Amino acid sequence: MKAMEIMEKDLTSLMEDESVERFITVCQRHNLSALPIVASNFRLVGYLSETDIIDASLPGYLKLMETTSFIPDSHQFFNGLKKILDRPVSDFMKKRPFKVYFDDTVLHVSDVIIKNKLKVLPVVDDEERLVGVIRRIGLLSKTLSGEIEYES
Repeated sequence: MKAMEIMEKDLTSLMEDESVERFITVCQRHNLSALPIVASNFRLVGYLSETDIIDASLPGYLKLMETTSFIPDSHQFFNGLKKILDRPVSDFMKKRPFKVYFDDTVLHVSDVIIKNKLKVLPVVDDEERLVGVIRRIGLLSKTLSGEIEYES
């Protein structure tokens, strides 16, 4: 079975010059936590998640949360977020996103998702254009329903 057979063809994504505010709006509207970022020719150029925005709003925040003595200052976070809302998503996206090709095997797709703890994995064609996404929950659901079977 190939990635193209299990991918979602919903291409909710953002162009690299769109704002962080637009990212938040689109994610909220579609109940998503991350989006692929594309160039004008729909070539995948990045990936942006809520975690990336939190980290950009308050650099070091996620690392500090791991310490027992850290008490977060929400005002710093909100002020930091306000400062980046108008900036392009390209300033904060992962510029070398994980991806799979539409003809990769489901076994390879599963391996990439599991090893890298991904929730969403972009699927591209031979010209690196975004053609779909595979969500971790979709992979689990299709396996549960028997749509994906173990191939030995």
